[in-house]
Amino acid sequence: MKAVFVEEGTKRLFIGETDQPAMGDDELLIDVKATALNRADLLQKRGLYPPPAGASPILGLEMAGVVSAVGKAVTGWKEGDRVCALLPGGGYAERVVIPAQMAMPIPENLSFEEAAAIPEVFLTAYLNLFWLGGLQSGQTVLIHAGASGVGTAAIQLAREAGARVIVTAGSEAKRQTCLELGADLAIDYRTGPFADRVKEATAGRGVPLILDLVGASYWEQNLDCLADQGKMILIGTMGGGKVPNVNLGLLLARRLHIIGSALRTRSVQDKIALTQEFAPFALPRFADGRLKPVIDSVYDWQEVNEAHARMEGNQNTGKIVLRISR
Repeated sequence: MKAVFVEEGTKRLFIGETDQPAMGDDELLIDVKATALNRADLLQKRGLYPPPAGASPILGLEMAGVVSAVGKAVTGWKEGDRVCALLPGGGYAERVVIPAQMAMPIPENLSFEEAAAIPEVFLTAYLNLFWLGGLQSGQTVLIHAGASGVGTAAIQLAREAGARVIVTAGSEAKRQTCLELGADLAIDYRTGPFADRVKEATAGRGVPLILDLVGASYWEQNLDCLADQGKMILIGTMGGGKVPNVNLGLLLARRLHIIGSALRTRSVQDKIALTQEFAPFALPRFADGRLKPVIDSVYDWQEVNEAHARMEGNQNTGKIVLRISR
């Protein structure tokens, strides 16, 4: 089968030949129709984010496609079914093998490209908002990088949960996208300290939950607008990974919870449990339009380098999708 590989030295991506993955008794073999980019792909191709032990070294953390073979122990799936799923790697390829319990049926109203934009960002958002963040109806959440893939998913999920949503974004167009998705307040972080706006919007109390994809450059402002006993969940370090001179006493005095989170490194059992909780909540909402994947652009996988350049330049609002042509 064909798959995308990283050229040593240049880090350019190219399509080459490799062996088809072997399927186990409790697995499905999928003909991949589309996959989507994630920042983990950018890091992995530079050697900064190796795949977990046992995972495919091929890039790609999600896919949508058609079941082409069913393991002997699998029930409930058949050849020809349209599915999407989270992956530990391997999505930039013509075929992939997944545990049958991690497959989600694609709603009839969604294309393969739309379905490929769902698993990684929506499952990441669900994990961090609800499993780790404990977000409840009526609470306020601050979501950074609101126009990113995870950000656009988190806005919609928090809205569906009845939460009040504040986001940060880096342009007027991105701010408007966030508002259209259901954010109650969208702050352009270029116009001044976002912490001041958050405190103003919460009568000085701050927010009980922050979902942060940025990291070090937002550390001080995050703590400034996090409510006492609040949770800050760190899921990215786009703004740096090291914070000098951290005042641990402040965390103690205000009883703050700082949580690091990564979906990719969780166990298969965790990912199955997450998928099976998420699917009955989310799939009916995708089917009737209450939730929607936000797609920035679709590239043929022959244009994978151009797709990566768009994400590297922070030009995207929502997901960048690769169509796996044959």
